[in-house]
Amino acid sequence: MPELPDITVYVERIAVKAQGAVLRELKLHDAFVLRTAVPPVASLQGLRVVDVRRLGKRVVLGFADEGQATPRLFLVIHLMTAGRLHWLPLAKAKGAKPLGHALATLKFDDGLLVLTEAGKRRRASLHVVESEAGLTALDPGGIEPLACDLASFTARLQSENHTLKRALTSPRLISGIGNAYSDEILHRARLSPLALTRALDTDEWQRLYDATRAVLVEWTERLRAAAGDFPKEVTAFHPAMAVHGRYGQPCPVCGAPVQRIVHADNETNYCARCQTAGRVLADRALSRLLKDSWPRDIDELL
Repeated sequence: MPELPDITVYVERIAVKAQGAVLRELKLHDAFVLRTAVPPVASLQGLRVVDVRRLGKRVVLGFADEGQATPRLFLVIHLMTAGRLHWLPLAKAKGAKPLGHALATLKFDDGLLVLTEAGKRRRASLHVVESEAGLTALDPGGIEPLACDLASFTARLQSENHTLKRALTSPRLISGIGNAYSDEILHRARLSPLALTRALDTDEWQRLYDATRAVLVEWTERLRAAAGDFPKEVTAFHPAMAVHGRYGQPCPVCGAPVQRIVHADNETNYCARCQTAGRVLADRALSRLLKDSWPRDIDELL
């Protein structure tokens, strides 16, 4: 799922392409993608884009009547896991190869903004809402990690006693962080994904806060530099990541093989030596299968 760094770069590039432009046509290629009926999606046509922003892991386009600067309608795009955005210059769009799995197309004078989704599961969505109040209703309420101080960050994550992995990926607690960057943040902070939020000491909270900001800023800058004209290969897996998606590969800090915990569709990657004092965390499926043969320490695997 695209997270804060990815969504930030999408927002920046869309603003360059479409800020101030009139939406000439919004075409739905899959009716299920639209999750609201009032106001009707057709009411966006003919309005001008006056605002492009991020709302958690969502992209928001604000539309206003000609001559107005304050949005009266918002289109909220939630990419979920497999949704992606593409920009096709209008001059090239007619001869371009059709994008597979297109769910919706927004036509402007200079180009098309296309929402696609890979796979058969249709989870990406569009919402059309009125006013800032309508937009607020879609906000899960998580604190902005790059706009809060240490005290606010600590208080919010301690408000519920969860594992750090769960807390960092909860949109009710913190905005814009998912599976990929939570792994990177916890590795940078040298903290176990299973440590409880109410069990951390002052030094650990400082490390977590600093790592959260550093990882998000660093990866936003990396993705911004790689995006070129518009992001094309948006993925949760990057060779330069320390642990996410790198199960079995050497940790860039200590060289120990990266470990994982698999639960349903999610996988948590971590370094046992850097984050858990050498302890290999139990994977629900594998540890039950192996029972007494399950390794308790990273050195048993080497």
